[in-house]
Amino acid sequence: MATVTEFDTIAAISTPPGEGAISIVRMSGEEAVSIAQKVFSGKDLTQAKSHTINYGHIVDPKTHEEIDEVMVSLMLAPKTFTREDVVEINCHGGIVATNRILQLLLVNGARLAEPGEFTKRAFLHGRIDLTQAESVMDLIRAKTDRSMKIALNQLDGNLSHLIDSLRKDILDVLAQVEVNIDYPEYDDVEEMTTKLLKEKAIEIKQRIEQLLKTASQGKIMREGLATALVGRPNVGKSSLLNHLLHEDKAIVTDVAGTTRDVIEEYVNVSGVPLKLIDTAGIRETDDKVEKIGVERSKKAIEQSDLVLLVLNAAESLTKEDLELIRLTNDKKRIIILNKTDLEEKLDRKELAKISENAPVYATSILKNEGVEALEEAISKLFFNGIENSQSTVMVTNARHVALLKKAQNSLDSVLEGISSGMPVDLVQIDMTEAWNLLGEITGESYEDELLDQLFSQFCLGK
Repeated sequence: MATVTEFDTIAAISTPPGEGAISIVRMSGEEAVSIAQKVFSGKDLTQAKSHTINYGHIVDPKTHEEIDEVMVSLMLAPKTFTREDVVEINCHGGIVATNRILQLLLVNGARLAEPGEFTKRAFLHGRIDLTQAESVMDLIRAKTDRSMKIALNQLDGNLSHLIDSLRKDILDVLAQVEVNIDYPEYDDVEEMTTKLLKEKAIEIKQRIEQLLKTASQGKIMREGLATALVGRPNVGKSSLLNHLLHEDKAIVTDVAGTTRDVIEEYVNVSGVPLKLIDTAGIRETDDKVEKIGVERSKKAIEQSDLVLLVLNAAESLTKEDLELIRLTNDKKRIIILNKTDLEEKLDRKELAKISENAPVYATSILKNEGVEALEEAISKLFFNGIENSQSTVMVTNARHVALLKKAQNSLDSVLEGISSGMPVDLVQIDMTEAWNLLGEITGESYEDELLDQLFSQFCLGK
């Protein structure tokens, strides 16, 4: 078996499988141009200028069979994503032609790229840092315009600049400590250095705290806000789901207990990606299937970030309604009074009293009334103040959050060491640890295992 190295010329299909106008087969490495030339009939690619698109045909060099009519994009190092020679073959979309071209490249000297290997090479060659590499994946997976914008900001290096600034401040302090260790005869130097260490540790800790505050919002942007649609049977949960999705996903009838299972769908509500969970109506029932659905509904409430509690405005509060209000008391929730096109019988004052003044929105999904105000409320609930600032750097990645918290702990150890009167050179160790941990975020310090684990999550052609 041939040894896989980072010097191999790699190839992969970079477009999604299936039919389309075009497909792209990407190649990167020292031999990318010469391999492409072996299978290309048209202009001599070895003589072509960088960053040009060249018309021709892909031909099997053994059988001389014409495979496809193509446009070949030629990009020479170092001005490429991987900082290697890159060739992209734009062929007709379709599984057969695309696969045959890829196979030809593999037969003629390239190897199949590992998941995320193009981006990994961009990182290893200093084209991007780790936060930017991870943002490439976030960009691909973005579910709304806002989450795409956050990923783009990260790709531009906004988070990297902030982390670099924190590391520089720590490094300046560590330099002062070294001066203190080198010139111990000056008593006031030690006092000054200790004071400086303390001030810097407090300042950096606060800046990290500010970053961590954005983590929950960042997680929502990345993964979607787990939102449970709950209510007793036949209050309009499935109708609301269909309205938000703009399609008839859930079956809607006037028969109580129509929805018997939990339906999960992603929906974009004013820029917030909701992982919307339509639950079975919660009520006492002897129906075996419906009973399972009710249990799953209760579990969905427990696991949700937000609860949309739907009540029937045309009926007084029932025992089931009161039970649902109790079940969702500890959750972030919005109460929806549906069916306001009918005569209102629900006592709003009683509702406000027992629901601890949770926000209430009146809707008539049948007549398409009140849903826009509801969507705005969901958006405001989670992004009040955060999305107003274009300059806000948002932490969206669980790995970054863990490292920031570890760096915070190291700074706590610095402050504890200073208050207990530990020598400066010992306190310095924890400060250096914080510097190293922040470096792991951007990839200034890393382990090979981390890279393998990180880039394995990427799609094959990225």
